[in-house]
Amino acid sequence: MEKKRLPDYSYTLILLGVLILVAGILTAASPYFLTWKNCRNILNQSAIYLVLSVGMTLVISAGQIDLSVGAVIGFSGMSMGLLIQNGMPAPAAVVTGLLISLAIGMVNGLIVAYGRVNSFIVTLSTMTILRGIILILTNSSSVFGFGRVFAFIGSGKVGPVNMPIIISLVIAALGAMLLHKTRFGNYCLFIGSNEVALNRSGVDVKKYKVIIFSLCGLCAGIAGLIVTARLNSAEPLAGQGYEMDAIAATILGGTGMQGGKGSVTGTVIACFILNILKNGLTLLSISSHYQGILTGLILLVSVLISESRQRKRSEV
Repeated sequence: MEKKRLPDYSYTLILLGVLILVAGILTAASPYFLTWKNCRNILNQSAIYLVLSVGMTLVISAGQIDLSVGAVIGFSGMSMGLLIQNGMPAPAAVVTGLLISLAIGMVNGLIVAYGRVNSFIVTLSTMTILRGIILILTNSSSVFGFGRVFAFIGSGKVGPVNMPIIISLVIAALGAMLLHKTRFGNYCLFIGSNEVALNRSGVDVKKYKVIIFSLCGLCAGIAGLIVTARLNSAEPLAGQGYEMDAIAATILGGTGMQGGKGSVTGTVIACFILNILKNGLTLLSISSHYQGILTGLILLVSVLISESRQRKRSEV
């Protein structure tokens, strides 16, 4: 007999239930959790990971990986900061920094698609190269003082809502429409599920791989903009380790590790779960060292769930 499978949206509902459960537990554990000040802080912290994870969702759903996004955050922020310090207007510096991030993603995609090199190796190499360039350009020192216009992006408000929150929600909405409502999104998922068949049907798979990595680089650049503008300072090690949080949120959100399945909505919910947990540990005065352990455990469990679901689908 054919096995019955739960609808695709059921996992998203489970995630939503977990989010509500975690929030409820932390509300009972700390009187400071369910306050507007703390909620806005959670949204602010989630904004960076939301933007970064949308790009990662595109990449992983296509059966690839991008380990360079954390370094792109630092590189884009440093590029913008140095350009502003050398007299370029803030808007022009922002656009230039985002174009640099897009170009880095494009280079990754070109090497993966046309050089036929594993994306893990390519992006790991890119991450190492970018970190080295940042340290050389800055002599391991911070760059700061970029003016009010630039700082508004990271700490300005539209009504009661901070700019990073607005930016991240717009990116998430655009990412969801792109992946689930366009031909590009369908091709992205098909690349992850059966690249050979898609290529034989006449689709230029290499071109779409380049576009996917380019968009991921752009998302990392936007995340770098938020990080740098919030601090009004470009740190040499900015973004370090962020790639692991983005991967954890993406896999926990229901995107298949082997590709072929992706959910931006699930990724958004997973980002909130991870950041609420981190915020809760801080409120409960639990050492920040445990946050890394928690992220690693969540990533491991998420991969196990993803692989289990993949095996069940293949058995049907």
